[in-house]
Amino acid sequence: LYNSGVTGLAVPGTATLRWTISNAPCAASTDDVVITTTACFTCGGTLAINHVIGVVAPETKSVNYGTVSSTLGGTGTKCWITQNLGSTNQAGSATDATDAAAGWYWQFNHMQGYKYDGTTRTPGTAWINPISETSDWLAVNDPCTIELGTGWRIPTSTEWTNADATGAWNNYNEAYNSVLKLHAAGISMYSDGSLSDRAIYGFYWSSTLFTDANNARSLTILSSGSYPNVNNNAYGHSLRCIKD
Repeated sequence: LYNSGVTGLAVPGTATLRWTISNAPCAASTDDVVITTTACFTCGGTLAINHVIGVVAPETKSVNYGTVSSTLGGTGTKCWITQNLGSTNQAGSATDATDAAAGWYWQFNHMQGYKYDGTTRTPGTAWINPISETSDWLAVNDPCTIELGTGWRIPTSTEWTNADATGAWNNYNEAYNSVLKLHAAGISMYSDGSLSDRAIYGFYWSSTLFTDANNARSLTILSSGSYPNVNNNAYGHSLRCIKD
C-alpha cells in the first residue's frame, strides 16, 4: 500500500486523481478517484452560496452571506444569517429599499421564491391564492435548508417572539441596529403578488402555522413598532435562516 497526501486543491471544487498501474509486459491499467472539497464554515464568518434558478431560487447568483452567533431566539446559541435569504448584500439601513438588500419573498410553506426588479416579479407565474395548510412549514419545503444546506431552517414563532422581546425592539431602527440587521423589505400582496411597502414594513415568516389553516405566524417591523404577527399564507414575506 502507498500513502500520499494531496495539497493545493481548490476550495470548494472537484478534482480527479488518476492512478496508472504498470506491470510489463501486461497493459497498463488506470483508476480514477474523484475528490470533492467543501469550504469549512464557522459562524460569524461568510457563508458562500451559489444559488441556481429553479423551484426555489428565482435567479442564478452567488451570495456571500454574513452570519452571527446569537442567543436572541431563546433556544440556545444559534447561527443566523444577517441579511435576507436571496439578497445580494446586507441592508444599509432599516429603510433600504433596494432589490439587492430585499432578497426574495415566499408564500407560507412553499418552496418557490420570488424576486422583484422594480415592480416586475420573477417568476411571473399565476399567484397562488388562497393557501390552506394543515401543518407548520415542512422541512422538505424549507428554502433555508434547500438553499443553504443541512441544519439551516426558518425560525419558529417562539424564536422570533423571543428575539423581539430580548432585543427590546420598538421599531425597525432598533431591529436593524441588532446583530440580525432586520429591515423593512416590504411584502408581496396576497391578492396578486404585487410588491408593496418597501422601506415601510418588514415581514418575516416563522415556520409556525396559526390556529387556522389560512394564516401563519410572522414578525412585523415598522417605524412605530416591532411585534409577533399573524398573516395570510398567500402573502409573500422575507426569510431569515437559523442554524442549530
